[in-house]
Amino acid sequence: MTVRLPSPIGKDISDHWVQIEESPRRVRVAFGGETIADSKHALLLREAGCLPVYYFPQRDVRMERLRATERRNRCPYKGEAAYFTVVAGDRVAELGAWNYTHPPLQCAELKDYVSFEWSQMDAWYEEDEEIFVHPRDPYKRVDVLQSSRHVRVLVGGEEVANTRRPRLLFETNHPPRYYIPPEDVRTELVIPSSTITRCPYKGVASYWSVRIGERIFPDLVWSYLDPIPECPKVRGFLCFFQERAPEIYVDGERVPVPKTKWSRSDAEHL
Repeated sequence: MTVRLPSPIGKDISDHWVQIEESPRRVRVAFGGETIADSKHALLLREAGCLPVYYFPQRDVRMERLRATERRNRCPYKGEAAYFTVVAGDRVAELGAWNYTHPPLQCAELKDYVSFEWSQMDAWYEEDEEIFVHPRDPYKRVDVLQSSRHVRVLVGGEEVANTRRPRLLFETNHPPRYYIPPEDVRTELVIPSSTITRCPYKGVASYWSVRIGERIFPDLVWSYLDPIPECPKVRGFLCFFQERAPEIYVDGERVPVPKTKWSRSDAEHL
C-alpha cells in the first residue's frame, strides 16, 4: 500500500509518500554468530527520500536477544520508535533495533514489527544470497548496454582512457556511468587503492587512484571484478568518478558533471 502523508504541521507535502508491502523473499539477519531474524513475511518499507527498510514480524525475531532501552525517537510519518540493544554471544549492538508500538493509521502495518540498524548487523540475506548496504528496491532498474559511442576520459588535462566499445550503465535516479574495458585505459597511470565499497545492485567495488605527474587523484576509478549474477556485463570494466575530477567526452561532446551525494571539490584532492 502506498500512502501520501500530510505534514505534521498541517501543510500539504504531497510529494512525501510511504509504501509498505510484504516482501515475497525470505529475509534473514545474522549477528554474533546467530540468526536474529528469519522471515518469509517481512515488510519492505519504501519512503520518499529514504533507503528501503525491512521490518520483521516479532514472531520471526529472536526477541530474547533484544534489550529494551529508554531511547525514543519520533518520526512525523510513522510515529514514536522504541529502541532496543541487540545482544548475541559476545556481541552487543547498542540501539541496534527499533519498532513502532503505536504507528498512525497510515502505517498501521508496522505495529508489532521490528527493524534493525543495517550497518550494526553482521550480514543480511535475501533467500540464500547475501545483500549489502540496504534492501534492493524492486522498483529500481539497473541496465547495462553495450555501445559503440566514442568515450574519452581526461584527468588533469591528460587523456587516461579512450574507447569505442564502452558499456553504459543506466541506474534509476543516478547519472549514466561509462564502463571502459581495461585495454582502453592507460593503466600505467592507475594506482591500486585499499578502498572497497558495496552496492546492493552490483556487488563489491574495488578502487584505483590516478597519478598525473606529481598529483594524485584518490579513488577516481572503480571496477566490479566479481559483480553479482544480475549484473555480469560490468565485470572487470573500469568506471571513472566523474564528480571528482575527470572530464568525460562522449562522441566529442563533454558530458556535464552531475551533482550527486558523491560530489567532491578540487580542494579535497591530494
